[in-house]
Amino acid sequence: MKQFSQLFSTLETSNKTNDKISALVHYFSTATEEDKLWLIALFTGKRPKRPVKTNFLKLWAMEISGIPEWLFLESYASVGDLGETIALLLPPSENSIDQSLSVWMKEIIALHDKTDEEKKEFVTNAWKNLDMQERLIFNKLIGGSFRIGVSHKLLVNALSKYSGIDENALMHTIIGKWKVEETQFSELINGENINTDASKLYPFCLAYPLENELEKLGEAKDWQIEYKWDGIRGQIIKRNEEIFIWSRGEELVTEQFPELVENIKKISGNFVLDGEILAIKEGQVLNFNDLQKRLNRKNVSKKMMEEIPVGLYVYDLLELDFEDLRNEKLEVRRQKLENLIQNAENFKSQISNLRLSEIIDFNNWEELHEIREKSREINSEGLMLKSKNSIYHAGRKKGDWWKWKVAPLTIDAVLIYAQKGSGRRSAYYTDYTFAIKDGEKLVTIAKAYSGLTDKEIMEINKFIRNNSLEKFGPVRTVKPELVFEIAFEGIGYSNRHKSGVAVRFPRILRWRKDKTVEEIDTIETVKSLIM
Repeated sequence: MKQFSQLFSTLETSNKTNDKISALVHYFSTATEEDKLWLIALFTGKRPKRPVKTNFLKLWAMEISGIPEWLFLESYASVGDLGETIALLLPPSENSIDQSLSVWMKEIIALHDKTDEEKKEFVTNAWKNLDMQERLIFNKLIGGSFRIGVSHKLLVNALSKYSGIDENALMHTIIGKWKVEETQFSELINGENINTDASKLYPFCLAYPLENELEKLGEAKDWQIEYKWDGIRGQIIKRNEEIFIWSRGEELVTEQFPELVENIKKISGNFVLDGEILAIKEGQVLNFNDLQKRLNRKNVSKKMMEEIPVGLYVYDLLELDFEDLRNEKLEVRRQKLENLIQNAENFKSQISNLRLSEIIDFNNWEELHEIREKSREINSEGLMLKSKNSIYHAGRKKGDWWKWKVAPLTIDAVLIYAQKGSGRRSAYYTDYTFAIKDGEKLVTIAKAYSGLTDKEIMEINKFIRNNSLEKFGPVRTVKPELVFEIAFEGIGYSNRHKSGVAVRFPRILRWRKDKTVEEIDTIETVKSLIM
């Protein structure tokens, strides 16, 4: 645990990618095989279920520290993280436990079959013999909410540097289905479990936002231009008549889209498609808010499928008849994709909501500006620019794929609620809720926490402390005076919000010190932005 604690501290406090990679490489070079395997499992979301209720952890921590509940709740509200709050409130450790990460994990998993008294004895003994940083990690492990700022790509970079194995192969194997108790570290990184699971997906190829003028990309004829859609990026796998649908977040979402599964069945062969899952009705792409109503449902009713039918715009072909095509050029993959889709029996009549992503016809870069500006009229976010010579990379690689979004929509809104952040921001109010006018009253429109400088955060934090009106747990009601310009990617009607609308990806564009609350936008103005 001490070794893992040191790694955790480095990863949490460093903002430099190379420092994080070096720390991970050092861990892989010195830790045991079992500990290395558990690190990969924890960092890729393969955590065991929580064995102890969080309410018990809170009660035991108050008992040991001797503090009343109101003070514990005040501390929790200030810190923003239960595991960290407990670690800070407990008295100094009495001794130490020199035990590896893998042993701790085995003991934590074994707690599931223990009584509440046995669980209490185990947890409190650990607290008494771990220092503050080790307690924090222990609390996160036992609480089932282990999160750390290490992406899968960064983890793979470190593994590749340590092992010398190709990044694509590593990414493929670590994000697939595997269990710690059934896997050896060497087997995992050497890809010995690849192809044992028909559902295994490939790492997604991602794009960077366009940074320079179009002309700097070279000849226009060397680029494939498509619309960028605001849905769910998905990987659709059909192998040996089994169908699996994965989201970009590596969640298996097959059961949420039964009509899409039926469409895929009508295409013969074995393949892996990359595309965008969208709500499509009568040939028109609906707002993301409509699609959202279909998400995370265990059972999708016939009525729901009729009201919000789901389809797929297919971008790419990654595998055909068990042959990995990712290293083929895009123009080659596209031709094979067209052959696969268009040769499907009765394609147009039977698979109306499954279609090839349109390749935009244009003659020069100048024409793309007007096409992009009009893209919102069809509920598109903008354009995708892909080099025809590009392979299907794992993750992002500058130069091959670019996303060129339309300018975001903006409104002026007033700050009305504030809450402290987490981690390094736990001492400051950085999570804000904004409102607009609805007649004489204010209605909430968005929550946002990014877009301000550290200096602005300090200034706003001071205002909040001096102008709080009410307190609801960690949330403060703030005197409605500070006006901000809020940017967002999309907007639609919503029955779940008091304002009647929901915005997509809100963020703070700037602090409008030149405006007063009387000048913020109205609900009528905001609704006029809905296409």
